[in-house]
Amino acid sequence: MLSKVYSAAINGIEANLVTIETIVEKGINFVIVGLPDTAVKESHERIISAIKMSGITPPHQKVLINLSPADVKKEGAGFDLPMAVGVLVSSERITVEGIERVMMMGELALDGTLMPVRGALPAAIKARELGFEKLIVPSDNVTEAAVVNRLDVYGADNLTQVIEILTGSGAHEPVHVDTRALFAADCHNFDYDFSEVKGQDSVKRAFEVACAGGHNILMIGPPGAGKSMLAKRLPSILPPLSMSEALETTKIHSVAGKLGRGSMLMTRRPFRTPHHTVSPVALVGGGASPMPGEISLAHNGVLFLDEFPEFPRHVLEVMRQPIEDRVITVSRAKYTVDYPASFMLVASMNPCPCGYYGHPTRRCTCNPGAVSKYMNRISGPLLDRIDIQVEIEPVEFDRLASRERGESSESIRERVLRARKIQQERYKDNPGIHCNAQMNSALLHEYAWPDEAGIRKLKEQMERMSMSARAFDRILRVARTIADLDASERVELRHLSEALGYRSLDRGSYGHPF
Repeated sequence: MLSKVYSAAINGIEANLVTIETIVEKGINFVIVGLPDTAVKESHERIISAIKMSGITPPHQKVLINLSPADVKKEGAGFDLPMAVGVLVSSERITVEGIERVMMMGELALDGTLMPVRGALPAAIKARELGFEKLIVPSDNVTEAAVVNRLDVYGADNLTQVIEILTGSGAHEPVHVDTRALFAADCHNFDYDFSEVKGQDSVKRAFEVACAGGHNILMIGPPGAGKSMLAKRLPSILPPLSMSEALETTKIHSVAGKLGRGSMLMTRRPFRTPHHTVSPVALVGGGASPMPGEISLAHNGVLFLDEFPEFPRHVLEVMRQPIEDRVITVSRAKYTVDYPASFMLVASMNPCPCGYYGHPTRRCTCNPGAVSKYMNRISGPLLDRIDIQVEIEPVEFDRLASRERGESSESIRERVLRARKIQQERYKDNPGIHCNAQMNSALLHEYAWPDEAGIRKLKEQMERMSMSARAFDRILRVARTIADLDASERVELRHLSEALGYRSLDRGSYGHPF
């Protein structure tokens, strides 16, 4: 008897339908075809043992399983469950009506227990898209997949429960998640708040501008000035995730296996902090079995690179294209996958190897030329792609000892949200553009072009600091954001002047001529 059971294979962060065709006939062989990897080929023993431990006699016949389409490689143990069900249906051990409307995935242990798998959310989205009525996944994945509406998602602990769901012999109900309540309960809960920061008003203003327009930002200053402390508080003033952003972000973390058991929709923007020993593949993604890297895991959130110059130069250079295009295409001999990469880059660095170049009270102990050599670890083209470059100085003792609290994250976030609302209205007819940092040249000319006085000021500063054309565009984008925070329709000279002040490293300071 021929049976067809449906599952999904993950390609990048998207799921592709896989049809599992099973025939049980005379013979004693067990064959799996359709480009399975080693984990899929090894499923034979897990399937037979799981069926036996579920109290069902496995078929002592030839079993032929085809995973269609045959030209797409099938990876992982998530096909165990649909293949086991296919064997049971084909050998007439169970009778299932409407199995063509059910998608399933899950790894089987030898005793029939269902183990969690990666990619449950993309599979649920694909199941709804293709018109399936039910999705069966391991119980550890059910809340993750159940955020998808108009689809009955069932969680099962073992193969026996899956059979009960399919045959209707058990009292199993689909799981549904109230995403609105989930957002309301969690999207504004943060561990850190800007009210705890003493001083650093100019840096907090730079962070406000960066969040309001989605701009990349680099902090440069001595050790202990508060760079990492400020960066950790940045998510508390970012706009909350929209539903579409939350789904896309959760898909990436689901595919990467970064969601904990029982996790649901991600309601906070990701904040990724890779160590400076990270490899290019770990940062960008790829590998023998393609996986999202840190850049994609920071999608719709923040990628914080502390000790920026300590990252190997070849690792930093791989970020240049994702910063511009907001997508990563990983091409290898046997596969090509696209990973989204729309993130805010937040970086921090010392001005020199000892950390005290330009310090108001401590003397720099670096050798002549060491400062320039240290700064040269970051290429000019990469610095050009960082919209805001801000200097940070140590906080005076009187400010540190003060019990006065600073402005709260909630107050700053309100201004950020007002500016973002202006941008959403402005770009509503431009798909893929949601904030000022994503503006193209045409939109720059339409919305961010300064008046004659501003053009003269910009020309003077660009010639004096030898800025590139890319820096010109970045300055206009930041100026547009400052104008939005000011609720101004036009970019005025004062907005442009503040934006020019955020190009610290274009001034040839810190012993590095740009």
